[in-house]
Amino acid sequence: MKIYLVGGAVRDKLLGLPVKDRDWVVVGARQSEMLDLGFAQVGNDFPVFLHPKTKEEYALARTERKTAPGHTGFVFDANETVTLEQDLARRDLTINAIAETADGELIDPYNGQADLAARVLRHVSPAFEEDPLRVLRVARFAARFHSLGFRVAPETNEIMRKIVHSGELASLVSERVWQELAKALASQSPEAFVTVLRDCEALGVVLPEVDALFGVPQPAKFHPEIDTGVHVLMCLQQARLLSDDPQILYATLVHDVGKSVTDRALWPSHKGHETLGLPLLDAIAARLKVPNDFAKLAALVCEHHTKLHRLALVDADKALTLLEAIDVFRRPERLDKFLLACEADARGRTGFEDREYPQRAFLQTLAETATTIDVGAAIKNAKPTDIGAFVRELRLAAIDERLTHLRSEDHHAS
Repeated sequence: MKIYLVGGAVRDKLLGLPVKDRDWVVVGARQSEMLDLGFAQVGNDFPVFLHPKTKEEYALARTERKTAPGHTGFVFDANETVTLEQDLARRDLTINAIAETADGELIDPYNGQADLAARVLRHVSPAFEEDPLRVLRVARFAARFHSLGFRVAPETNEIMRKIVHSGELASLVSERVWQELAKALASQSPEAFVTVLRDCEALGVVLPEVDALFGVPQPAKFHPEIDTGVHVLMCLQQARLLSDDPQILYATLVHDVGKSVTDRALWPSHKGHETLGLPLLDAIAARLKVPNDFAKLAALVCEHHTKLHRLALVDADKALTLLEAIDVFRRPERLDKFLLACEADARGRTGFEDREYPQRAFLQTLAETATTIDVGAAIKNAKPTDIGAFVRELRLAAIDERLTHLRSEDHHAS
């Protein structure tokens, strides 16, 4: 029995990155031997075991053979004669196919170290083509390592395109697609995930609503970058600078999908794109089984982001209506996520990247004003018949007073 550290732990160690999870491969062992040593089996399709003390995963070296379409259509062989090189050959990228012995010796039969040095994401073997999930995984690695200079090898991109054209990408279960998307959005460069998927034509399969935005023009006065798809990529960059919350990143990714279905005769204007985008968001949520908290925030940002941009011009009633739409009084944690996504939209434009976005602090101030009212005491004293209307009037009066004060301060400052 020989045991090797494999995969991401070796890769990240060589890149000088923190190692979070360690995975091990066991060569020359039987399932019964692992159980006798106190390991607990967790894998059904192939033998994976948890170490009795560290609880780290130890997998028997295995080969695989494709027997059916999709990500799960494989038969595995994990007998004790499978070699380390055979196990590494089934992995996706060369940088993930490096093993390390207990003495620190690296075993690298597929030149992963050279690709790490060259900053290349390259498939290990032609078997890469057999698993459609690898298209999304490569795009996710591109998003994770883009800031380090990593790029997808042209020949790997061609195989990814071939997988897309085969139709197998559509066979992936929604939950797994969403899992890859959510991880990519929280990575260092989420815009690279979109770019890589678009380069291999997978974006039109996974997120056709976002893919349709590329080539859609916007008014140059407000969007010097013109192209709506480019704007979305820029927004993702800005959102990631503001937060690593995948909810905020997802809302940013889909906030402008309505611009692909506005009246083409009126382009580059996109009047009404906020509400036109809502059915498209519903379609994405149904197709990918988007979690409710993600879907709700995305819908709020889609429908109301332009209202926040124009906040300085509105009256107290419209400001309160916006706070009510965000559901600030019952879900105060939602406000900051909404504001950050909207700020990313405002900054995701050529020449606007470093502009101040006072609307964020402005609405936060109004929200604090409306939520610090002692509603219980006011109701007890006034005993209103319509409590909802009474509370709204209280909040409206407080916001109106605060707006007057804020605008007076701005007038004197100018």
